[in-house]
Amino acid sequence: MITLAEGLRLPTNGLDYTILAIYFVVVLGIGFAAKRSVKTSLDFFLSGRSLPAWVTGLAFVAANLGATEILGMAANGAQYGAYTVHWYWIGAIPAMVFLGLVMMPFYYGSKVRSVPEFLLHRFGPSSHLLSSVIFAVSSVLIAGVNLYAMAIVLQALLGWPQWVAIVVAGVFVLAYITIGGLSSAIYNEVLQFFVILAALIPLTIVGLKRVGGWDGLTDSLNSSHGDAFLTAWKGTGIGEANPLGANWLTIVLGLGFVMSFGYWTTNFAEVQRALSAKNLSAAKRTPLIAAFPKIFIPLVVVVPGLIALVMEPTLGKSKDGLQYNDAIPVLMRDLLPNGVLGIAVTGLLAAFMAGMAANVSSFNTVFTNDIWAAYLKKGREDRYYLTTGRVVTAVGVLIGMGTAFIASSFSNIMNYLQTLFSFFNVPLFVVFIIGMFWKRTSAAAGFWGLLSGTVAAMINYFWLYKQGIIAIPSEQGANFVSSIVAFVVGALVMVLVTLVTKPKPAASLAGLVYGSRSPGMEELPAEGDDAWYRKPALLGWGAVVLAAVCYIPFSF
Repeated sequence: MITLAEGLRLPTNGLDYTILAIYFVVVLGIGFAAKRSVKTSLDFFLSGRSLPAWVTGLAFVAANLGATEILGMAANGAQYGAYTVHWYWIGAIPAMVFLGLVMMPFYYGSKVRSVPEFLLHRFGPSSHLLSSVIFAVSSVLIAGVNLYAMAIVLQALLGWPQWVAIVVAGVFVLAYITIGGLSSAIYNEVLQFFVILAALIPLTIVGLKRVGGWDGLTDSLNSSHGDAFLTAWKGTGIGEANPLGANWLTIVLGLGFVMSFGYWTTNFAEVQRALSAKNLSAAKRTPLIAAFPKIFIPLVVVVPGLIALVMEPTLGKSKDGLQYNDAIPVLMRDLLPNGVLGIAVTGLLAAFMAGMAANVSSFNTVFTNDIWAAYLKKGREDRYYLTTGRVVTAVGVLIGMGTAFIASSFSNIMNYLQTLFSFFNVPLFVVFIIGMFWKRTSAAAGFWGLLSGTVAAMINYFWLYKQGIIAIPSEQGANFVSSIVAFVVGALVMVLVTLVTKPKPAASLAGLVYGSRSPGMEELPAEGDDAWYRKPALLGWGAVVLAAVCYIPFSF
């Protein structure tokens, strides 16, 4: 999955390790500070729905900004060039805005504690249990990727044995989530967001200076990779060839609509941050606030991948040499002095822990509330479920330590993650979007739509693509196609099943379908929430326009 060359060993010294140690102490300190507010299971799983929008907004983007994102998108930048910006400006921002403006009123207004619980109210137990199991599996898979990837990185960069890195990071994530619950995870994610930026911004600035600025970077890449490498749309006509192996249709529909909306609107590791907000207005603004830093993340993730390609032209050229995943570590090795190097290593470690913590905290919520309490141990006192959540956190960390070995065949970790998203998130999005906008959709349709969409994506990937039955130029292109297949099959099955089964009574759908409202959706804004600069519509459309403007320099 990640193979870092031995030559990437960093010249760390006592100053760098001191910075790393201080960070660990602060992380545990936040966990103990958050423990004082954990009195009930709602406090543990959703921070008592008490956090301000700016905190949940930064946690929302930090939960996504794990090291798999940093290493993976830098790898994508080195491998695919400027085409990688599609994952942000069309593959994230519109869906984040849709989540804030359209879906959060339903999630938060219905007072559900998780995304699967929403399906329980809308469709019934079958869809609820299936979605809970699917999400539990996917969350520990992704958590394990972060943990194992971090072990490989620290072994190569610092010389730590893999098992030491796994145990150290796993214990710290386990400690601060078990102690302080979601509040601890969220406040640590806010800290991690700034630590990550403190690591990546100097790397980008020094790297650009080393390659002769932006002009030097573009001149080098244009001469070595052609003038299309630094454009986002050139060569994406249907039938044309480009490094990404995808055309504009699969980019817009596969990534920009199906995969993007499937991930951002149904992935509980993200939605959980918004559900912990103090009121409906703050919940709606959470993904909208997160959208603005997300727009500019390519400057400190994708651009370093391009810089690494200029500094190390052999990147990704042979299996025995430096791989695309080595882009960020190469820059750390070659550009950063001690002290700054310690901050960079800490930032990378913070990113791994943020990604893992987001998935572990969402896993313990879904498993405890949607599987254990709903089907196995019903009606126990609240303290029992609080204790269960802490135990499940430990179990999730332990499982996560072993799951990432499944990804060992992927040389680019973003390929692996996007494959998981096409399997698990896209079918869930189909069920949500149809069930939310078509009142007639029946309970049976929700279950069979989710199951058929998941199976269809897997068939397309493992049989049609992997067996060479259909020719798709790249893993990412295959993921886009799998997403489209999952959406189309799931939607068709839902329509057909709905037409031959009985719908739920209209009275039971209040606040669960578009055009209806629940008491929670009537909540008045808190003092100051009605200020013009906090208007969700202004924030949302502002983010969409800004993302569109960012495309201009990469479109010609």
